[in-house]
This record gives sequence, structure tokens and C-alpha cells, in this order.
Amino acid sequence: MFAEHTWGRDTQVDFQDFGAGVLDSGIGARRVALDLVPSATEIAHLLARYDLILDSGAGDSFGDTYGLRRMLVIAYIQRKAMKLGLPLVLGPQTIGPFRSSLARRVARATLIRATAVLARDPVSGRCAERLGATPIASADVVFGLRPVAPTRRRDVMINVSGLLWNGTAHIAFAQYRRALVELATRLIERGRKITLFAHVLDNPSADNDVPAVHDLHDRLAAETEVLIPTSLSQVRSAIAGANVVIGARMHACLNALSLGVPAIAWAYSRKFTPLLSSLGWRASIDLRAGTPVVNRSLKLVDAADSLRAELPALRRRAGANLAASHESVARLIQA
Repeated sequence: MFAEHTWGRDTQVDFQDFGAGVLDSGIGARRVALDLVPSATEIAHLLARYDLILDSGAGDSFGDTYGLRRMLVIAYIQRKAMKLGLPLVLGPQTIGPFRSSLARRVARATLIRATAVLARDPVSGRCAERLGATPIASADVVFGLRPVAPTRRRDVMINVSGLLWNGTAHIAFAQYRRALVELATRLIERGRKITLFAHVLDNPSADNDVPAVHDLHDRLAAETEVLIPTSLSQVRSAIAGANVVIGARMHACLNALSLGVPAIAWAYSRKFTPLLSSLGWRASIDLRAGTPVVNRSLKLVDAADSLRAELPALRRRAGANLAASHESVARLIQA
């Protein structure tokens, strides 16, 4: 959508991420390691097909939050593109944090040479500025997606994060599991109808919501709906019919907000608060802050109607910011 808005609907866009895309086996650490051989040309030949590289950084991976290796894979492809003379646009994303000196050096090399750097929140913008870039303020690309019709009405949809359920350096997995079980139990006791849903689909890694959804379902005494979507359009259609969404996956929450559905974000990293605050959204709970998560969540569920009233203005602000950043990038590319 970003490319279409910026360069027109006839723009041909190919997608590639760590695991899938125009390369059947994806681009990960192993493929990058093989490409370091001087005679290797596969990635260069792939990139050379294109007029421009638009890199989303997986939304929040241009930083060392998820480890340095993940960031270095991204940076390697960025560097390869720039060596080929291709314009590199860092699409709307979280930039940083860069806690190690190596991460900062690698990031600076990309940021100062990229054709355009779009920051989806003010903290990311300031981080990019400190490293020598001139970032463009933007919003998350989810606010550029077309609206979808709800499949049916649902009450409280809870996204279960496999990342947090299986253990991460951000918070203790036992803490997260206890909070989710208590939240779902208390909502059911209040007569609310619960849907547990995955937002990161089945894959071989621990970052997989599907087993976590089933595990939580098995721990609850009362029967609840389980939703395992197979596409973005399917999960958006389901979310569009919800009264309220609760999730620690930020894009589960952003999908809801972009569709006019109140979302209660369970924040676990630096990416949440700056982005949501820049949208004027206050229904966010920091899991690391010792907040009584369940009680706070229940109060916000009760306030869902008043929160919903704030969403039209939020969506207009986000859409305007995204559109302005499209225009800024188009001017830079054409210059």
C-alpha cells in the first residue's frame, strides 16, 4: 500500500522477509553467511532486478531488541542494495534501540546513506537524528490498509503472544501466563464472551502464537472460541467485529485501532508507548512496570465505549501523517 500511494497503483511490488517471498527459502543468517563468500552473487542478482528497495525492518527489528544477529541480517541486505546504487527507503518503523556500540555503528552506516528514513514514532525519530539521519515523521503502515467488513460480531478478543508465552528477556513467561489466565477467567465470570486468537501464524520458531493459544484454551475451565486465521484479511475481518481487543502483539492492537475497534495493549518493549502516545491512545499497560495488569485491563474493557469514541480522530491523524510521509518520500525519489 505504501508503494502504491507513493508511486501509483501500477507499481509492481515483490515481497521478501526472513522466511518467505521471491526467494523460496527466505533471507536469514545462513543465506547471508553463504553470501559473504567473494564469488557469491545470488542476493546481488535478486536486488538488481528492482528500481528501489523499501525496507520495513520487520516493523521493529532495526535495533537490537531481538538480538544483534537479526539486525545484522537486515543491515547486510541494506548495505548490499546501497552498494548496487539502488535507492533505499526505510519504511515506517521503529528505529532502535541500539544498546551496543556495534549496533550503533551499523545503524549509523545505513541511516546516513539511505534515501529516506521514516520513523513511525517520535522516539525513533530522535534516535535516528542522533545517528546523523534526517527522519521523516510517519505512522504505521496499517493505517494505510483498506477497511474490511466484519465476519460476525464478537465480544472480547484476546491475542496470545507466543513470544511472551514461551519466554523472552522482556518479561518472565510465568508472569505473562498467570496474567492471561486470570484475565480470561475473570472476564468469563463476568459473562463476557472470549475469543482467543493468533496473530503470528504457525511456524517452526518459538515466536508462534498458535500453540500458545491452544495452551491457554486448555487451562481455562469454561469453553472459549479459538481463532487461528490464515491471512491478514481474515484476522482483520474478525477483529473488525470485536467489541474490544487485548493483546501483547502490537500489530494485533494496531489492526484493531485502524478498524475503529478499541485495543488494550500489553506493552513489553520500547516500541509500544511512543507509537501509541503519538496517536493519542491511552489504553496501554506496561507489563514491565509492576502495574496491576488484570485489574487495569478490566477497567479498560468496561470503558470500551468511551474509548471507541476517540478512534475516528486517531485514525484521521494517523492517515494524515502517513499520507504526508508518502509525499515527502516521492519528492526525495524524484529529486
